[in-house]
Amino acid sequence: MIWLLEVLVLMLCVAAAAWLRFLGDVEGHAVFIETAPLRALLVALVITGAMAAFGLYQAHGRHNRANLLLRLALSFFFGGIGLLVIFYAVPQTYVGRGPLALTLGLGFVALLGMRLTMQNLLQVEALRQRVLVFGAGNNANLINRRMRRQADRKSFVIVGFVPIPGQAVVVREEELLATDCESLATLVEELDVDEVIIAPDERRGALPMEEMLKCVQYGVSVVDLSTFFERESGTVQLSVVDPSWLVFSGGFDYSMPRRLSKRLFDLSAALLLLALAWPVMLLVALAVYAESGGPVLYRQTRVGERGRHFELTKFRSMRQDAEKGGVAIWASKNDDRTTRVGKFIRLTRLDELPQLFAVIRGHMSFVGPRPERPHFVDMLNEQVRYYGVRHSIKPGLTGWAQLRYPYGASVQDAEEKLKFDLFYVKNHGLVFDLMILLQTVEVVLFGRGAR
Repeated sequence: MIWLLEVLVLMLCVAAAAWLRFLGDVEGHAVFIETAPLRALLVALVITGAMAAFGLYQAHGRHNRANLLLRLALSFFFGGIGLLVIFYAVPQTYVGRGPLALTLGLGFVALLGMRLTMQNLLQVEALRQRVLVFGAGNNANLINRRMRRQADRKSFVIVGFVPIPGQAVVVREEELLATDCESLATLVEELDVDEVIIAPDERRGALPMEEMLKCVQYGVSVVDLSTFFERESGTVQLSVVDPSWLVFSGGFDYSMPRRLSKRLFDLSAALLLLALAWPVMLLVALAVYAESGGPVLYRQTRVGERGRHFELTKFRSMRQDAEKGGVAIWASKNDDRTTRVGKFIRLTRLDELPQLFAVIRGHMSFVGPRPERPHFVDMLNEQVRYYGVRHSIKPGLTGWAQLRYPYGASVQDAEEKLKFDLFYVKNHGLVFDLMILLQTVEVVLFGRGAR
């Protein structure tokens, strides 16, 4: 796991920085190393936490070298500030100005070099998983359509597509492998395949189960297309998913320990943020009132867990007559209904701070699918398959879809976001929630997806 490796590297950087700082001062070095392991671990955790906040641990992230350099620099800058705050609050954790400066410098160079080396290694085909696709129709071609960029294929390389007799061939001819279903296991062995993706357009009578069993006996992984997309892209592809896969593929953890851990996480995060943000909330309220008078807050009915309605409160960012006649309208880019203060607070997500009270009351979670208005939910339930599944858990202030997809303002956008929402609903957990919360910092700082 890259996180554990980088924690270890940063701890070694603390040790190297202490050695350089106390070079020639044996007594001072001996005193430092008495508590060095715990202090080194603290430094490593804070820096890697900042890196997570800037999206450097996203399994499906796409970062070029300039982007990597910027994110890493910001991570060390804000991580350094965070360490100074901790050192001030808990003096016993202080590592000293010299060792801290040296650690940040050495750590930045070491992690940058390691990340660039890993990027180069991932481009080496021999180190990637060799994948064969059984199927060459519309479903199989989704891999080419949805994962066409090199950044989408960092962990695998497509060896080829095996056409299925009697089914349409959509994949380009140069990607096809001439074979028949009865020799699939032989082909897998000849091409040194690591994984077979099962992607027929029609399953009935098309799957060579004996050949697939032989592949498994050879130690080759056999997965269906839905599982492949879930693992590699962090989405649930609606066009290839059937109810049986959702039922039998695992996930959907609603056990009592999970519900308790999620509620404790929600309350802790909401109360902490409220304690830090209340002065900002007061300033926002005054700014909204100064520009356009009252009311300062805007209330809407939204659909929550299991379809139950609740009242969502936000700072008002639009004119008071934004929805004449009570007709629900999606916000659009450069929406002329937005006030000057409203544009700023929507861009910085400050308008959503009053939703913390909904989290405390239990109507919302800190992390989850964004709540929609009943009018849109009724419409999307009719037009988008599985849309109602997202209401099996509480809606959230932030979520996986908010990190991976921009603001949605159409049925098509809602369908695309649902692919990420279903992935979260199916795979949510405490660690995943924490990662989403940290990466939301990046969304707020760079203003992605706001309207």
